[in-house]
Amino acid sequence: MDEEKQTTESSPAESYTVVGVRFKRAGKIYYFDPNNMDLKVDQEVIVETARGMEYGKVKIGPKEVPASEITPPLKKVIRAASEKDKAQYLENKDKEANAFRICLEKIKQHGLEMKLIDVEYTFDRNKVIFYFTADGRVDFRELVKDLASVFRTRIELRQIGVRDEAKMLGGLGPCGRSLCCATFLGEFDPVSIKMAKEQNLSLNPTKISGICGRLMCCLKYESETYRESNQMLPAVGSKVEYQGKEGTVVQINMLKETLVIQFPEGEPFEVPLGEVNF
Repeated sequence: MDEEKQTTESSPAESYTVVGVRFKRAGKIYYFDPNNMDLKVDQEVIVETARGMEYGKVKIGPKEVPASEITPPLKKVIRAASEKDKAQYLENKDKEANAFRICLEKIKQHGLEMKLIDVEYTFDRNKVIFYFTADGRVDFRELVKDLASVFRTRIELRQIGVRDEAKMLGGLGPCGRSLCCATFLGEFDPVSIKMAKEQNLSLNPTKISGICGRLMCCLKYESETYRESNQMLPAVGSKVEYQGKEGTVVQINMLKETLVIQFPEGEPFEVPLGEVNF
């Protein structure tokens, strides 16, 4: 009797259809279940979140993503935003401005060492969130009670860092352009002094720090390219050959693709990278 052969086909990895929704201009993009709706990029929608109903804008159209990229359970898009929803959203913005003024007065009355940065109403107005900065811990329990008696809804005071403060307030960077974090960066990437070293930048803190006082986010943009290029270039202090003479690399200009070489005799001079043997 012939031996029976069995083949086992591996089932494809589970995937989900999602849309990416953003709630603030440069906020993080979150995945939601489109709920069988035909949603377009930049369409305004009402979604269900852990905070309740929220008003957001679709920034990534429907697409398939593997299960590993989402955190279940996936919340659903409730509906496309109507004119009534938009009117409520704009009314919430007006309420936020008034709440900011009231909170400033209450902070002053309680004599608290804190700086109010922003106020946010959830779309359904079930909660008001007050964002602030402070040098240390702040006992704001009495302030919360006072605010709750005024607004008669749930109150949350959230302490944020200086990078989040810059993101919320905006401003101009040393380059003269609007801050990256306030215009398009959804999340903050880790930035290190090593990135500045790899790009041969001045290590003067005033030259590589943003208005938040932390290392500039843009140090991250080209760090990988510089790191890859550095692996293919001779290191400063290494010996190279140019026109049959051996010299020492004293400086590398990656953008111009040149090396500054010091020979035993004479002054150091700049030569094209392609003309050097190393």
